Amino acid sequence: MSLSLYDTTVTSYLQALGGVTNVMAKGEAHAEAGHFSLDDIVSYRLREDMAPLSFQVISVWHHSENAIRGMQAGEFAPPPSMQDMDYQKCKDLVAGAIEFLQAQDADAINALADNPLMFRVGGNEIPFKVSDFATSFSLPNFYFHAATLYDMLRIHGVPLGKMDYLGQLRVGGA
Repeated sequence: MSLSLYDTTVTSYLQALGGVTNVMAKGEAHAEAGHFSLDDIVSYRLREDMAPLSFQVISVWHHSENAIRGMQAGEFAPPPSMQDMDYQKCKDLVAGAIEFLQAQDADAINALADNPLMFRVGGNEIPFKVSDFATSFSLPNFYFHAATLYDMLRIHGVPLGKMDYLGQLRVGGA
């Protein structure tokens, strides 16, 4: 059996969002143990010219739930501006993405693979085929922001390992 668009996107997003959930739970526990403030960590930046932790979470949500919504609608745009993000709101975004993705029908997602999708950013339009958008734009962005979130918490001493990031592996089958 070949790899489907659903497997490539929804199943992969769900696995990594499980990892993001684990990473954020460990970050919250580390903060509650007195190692840092959850209020402060949400605005933490690895470098001054990088977006804060809250944007990493927004981007993980956007490049999973909203990527699928964009594939369904035939258009995608950068993430919306979200003000007053706190750690709980970040966790809620991730939980909402998981809930949305779990409700998706594999056949309906697979049927989108060859459809056109227009990425609109500023005054520019970038045309994609849905499968190319997923594999060359959305998934790389999704993993970049998930890894950056992991790094931001890890640099603050949160005891994380690779298995926390990877989420539930899909093992077995022959």
